[in-house]
Amino acid sequence: MNERYEAAAKLYERAAEELDQAAAHCRTVAGHFRDGEVPRATAHAWAARGHVLEAQRSLDEQAREHARRSTP
Repeated sequence: MNERYEAAAKLYERAAEELDQAAAHCRTVAGHFRDGEVPRATAHAWAARGHVLEAQRSLDEQAREHARRSTP
C-alpha cells in the first residue's frame, strides 16, 4: 500500500478513536448532570472537549498535508 495513503488512514483512525472517546465522555456527563453531580460532569465535559481537540488536530494535519500536495 502507498505509504502516504497508510499515513492518511492512520490519521483518520486516530481522529475516530478520539471522537469515540469524546462521545463516551459526553454520555457520562449527561448521567452526572442527571444525578446532580456537577463537578464530576464538568470534569468529563473537559475531557470530552480535549478528545475533540485531538481529533481536530489529526484532521487539521491531514488538511495541511492535502494543501501541501495540491496545485493551484
